[in-house]
Amino acid sequence: MGKKKFINQVDMKIAVIGDEDTVTGMVLAGIGHVDGQGKKNFLIVDSKTHQRQVEEAFHDFTTRKDICMVLITQGCADDIRMAVDSYSASGAVVPTVLEIPSKEQPYDPRKDAIMQRVAFFMPTAMAAMGLEDA
Repeated sequence: MGKKKFINQVDMKIAVIGDEDTVTGMVLAGIGHVDGQGKKNFLIVDSKTHQRQVEEAFHDFTTRKDICMVLITQGCADDIRMAVDSYSASGAVVPTVLEIPSKEQPYDPRKDAIMQRVAFFMPTAMAAMGLEDA
């Protein structure tokens, strides 16, 4: 019997869900990983990608033991907002889900769960950015 490999902090990976430009940039920066079974830690979302595929990838990334962070473009997060919000409400810290802007859509901090927490603990933070309270 082979040894079971223990996953430590060095073995943790970052997953990416987003448009082709965002994912390509992240993969070129070194985030991309494909294991021996063809399992990837990224998903390119385009007009042909069904919402169910994005939701399944999000669920897969948030349940994998080797993923410590999930970067998702805000446009993709909006498509699966219920899944993202339910994960945020679960209180799970690892993997952390971060919404990032994309080229096609401007970033809206009022939709981001992290920024909603910032606004909760620092009520003046959103006003300082020129936005109304979330």
